[in-house]
Amino acid sequence: MNNNHSDDQLGRARVKSSPELEAYYKELEGLGAGALWTVANDIEPWEPRSYSVPMLWKYEELRGLALKSAELVTPEQAGRRVVYLVNDHRKAVSAAVGWLYTGIQVTKPGESTSAHRHKASALRFIMEGKGGYTVVDGHKITFEVNDFVITPNSTWHEHGVAEDGETCVWQDGLDIPLVNALEANDYAVYDGKQELKYPVNYSVLNYGNSGFYPTHEIWDKPYSPLFKFEWKKIYPALVEAAKVNPIDAYDGVKMRYCNPITGGHVMQTMGASMQLLPAGFSGKRHRHTGSFVYQVAKGFGYSIIAGKRFDWKTRDIFCVPSWAWHEHHNASDTEDACLFSFNDLPVIESLGLYQEQAD
Repeated sequence: MNNNHSDDQLGRARVKSSPELEAYYKELEGLGAGALWTVANDIEPWEPRSYSVPMLWKYEELRGLALKSAELVTPEQAGRRVVYLVNDHRKAVSAAVGWLYTGIQVTKPGESTSAHRHKASALRFIMEGKGGYTVVDGHKITFEVNDFVITPNSTWHEHGVAEDGETCVWQDGLDIPLVNALEANDYAVYDGKQELKYPVNYSVLNYGNSGFYPTHEIWDKPYSPLFKFEWKKIYPALVEAAKVNPIDAYDGVKMRYCNPITGGHVMQTMGASMQLLPAGFSGKRHRHTGSFVYQVAKGFGYSIIAGKRFDWKTRDIFCVPSWAWHEHHNASDTEDACLFSFNDLPVIESLGLYQEQAD
């Protein structure tokens, strides 16, 4: 393979302009057409190209403004009361990175949203509060801090906090920009509240035990039947895995949330992981295709992304654009750090577009 990335070589478009060609291009433009060689080098880059930039959103700076939204609008007025996070180079599509959206949603005790559904898939990572819940296609699911909850595409869902609970804050993650880019999104509002068809936390009680679920259950949907992944099980699993596995030089101890039936990603278009960086961990740099949004679930440290250092601590959110060199570091010599992340790998992998490179 020729690793010379100069466009001035055989195989790349190298046509010099002339008055005759400019007139020719004008004729084509008038017919809604164009000459490929005028755009070929741009639309066929030598390497994957991201239009996003690395960014870090400090929770201590955003938290007050997110909570203030609860004083200004109600969930019913807003549909969903969310402060969304937007990449400096993806504002036109409301994306945090690549084709992924994220935001911070706030719900007070006694509040709830109307049930709705959309073609976009969604997920939640719980940041603060008590007594929060979601209802997904008749499944009521309660959640606690650092729990991970999915809302697969086209499922009816609504959220709320019990009257005796505490204000809940969680991170939303959706593939809205991707589904909109494919011109396939839709939205519908449910007439009233959903009927609860199952006992509370039925999904977790049935499918939340590793490698063990009822034989009478038949699950034929393309997403995980387990809608909540509990931190009280996830964190110990990471700690145990760290005892018996070599520490990866790039990601520490990284584990993927998966569909317990298939072992694959939890949803068709978005995947998610949790990784543990041991005390004093200093990661090596690598890069890969796929866009990632991170939230710091535990600890403090920093990441170097595309040559820029971003210092983070618990609840901060940051993004790694596709094909950006990045490395993660735990700044504590005594405590581990944990990074939650969600990504578009199910799409990247299923289309055969995944590649990676390491130093």
